[in-house]
Amino acid sequence: METAIEAVGLEKSYGKVKVLSGLDLRVTRGSVFALLGPNGAGKTTTVRILTTLTRADAGHARVAGLDIVRDRHKVRRRIALTGQHAAVDELQTGEENLRMVARLSGMSGKNARRRAAELLESFDLTDAGRRHAGTYSGGMRRRLDLAASLVADPAVIFLDEPTNGLDPRSRQALWEVITGLAGSGVTVFLTTQYLEEADRLAGHIALVDGGRVVAEGTAAELKRRVADQHLDLVLADRATYEDVAEILGGRAVTHDPAALTLGVATDGSAAHVRALLDEIDPGRRAVRTFAVHTATLDDVFLTLTGHRAARTETETVDV
Repeated sequence: METAIEAVGLEKSYGKVKVLSGLDLRVTRGSVFALLGPNGAGKTTTVRILTTLTRADAGHARVAGLDIVRDRHKVRRRIALTGQHAAVDELQTGEENLRMVARLSGMSGKNARRRAAELLESFDLTDAGRRHAGTYSGGMRRRLDLAASLVADPAVIFLDEPTNGLDPRSRQALWEVITGLAGSGVTVFLTTQYLEEADRLAGHIALVDGGRVVAEGTAAELKRRVADQHLDLVLADRATYEDVAEILGGRAVTHDPAALTLGVATDGSAAHVRALLDEIDPGRRAVRTFAVHTATLDDVFLTLTGHRAARTETETVDV
């Protein structure tokens, strides 16, 4: 399997804040790769380094077979980057935006018009192509931004939280576009904090926390690390919670003291669930409620890091 992106030991600090702490990545050509983690985990910094916008303090990387430092000008001709906010000229039409990018890429006027028309059709924007981009919805602007990134047929495209702030319908439409990109042979490097997005799109996922990869694999492989099924137990009170946690020991794969909830692996069968409940709560007083569910990427993240993948606190450093 040919490698499109490889990074080894990337480190980066902003002042006294360590953002990347020896991050390693390998992305196969023609795949969708998701870097999944909370705000502040280092996802955007990783993208900025791999796209030659920022230099790492240590480590090295290759993109599309090229060294990102020594061959940075060549790397830039082989990649495209779509950031967290759509970068379109609202005073121009959608078609004019694409033709402008094509001309800046060195295309003739005729080829620029042809390429703009192709991309407008591919991204379902033909009817809106002659409207000013300022009249577009958020989802349409993101599609136009992504179309502009593909004008020069990049080998690798970096999408930094591309669906951030979009409504569910627009997010779904963009997911279909991203799936189509991978089908055409483009390598897609996606950063996201949406668990469903990584689960839905990516063939390979790396969970990043504290500036380093804490686990990676397919969605199914990662979920198997914490068991395919969970029995979530809501205990009657804090004392009961602590007693049951002691009984379960290492079998408890998730802990939430605030919610008095413990998660334990199960095969999902009625017989196994009954056996666990009989062991944990023979007097039928310890467990207030219980539920069985399929493991999610959030379960994986919680088990490996002690917190969930999505955070909402304000960041002090743009990473």
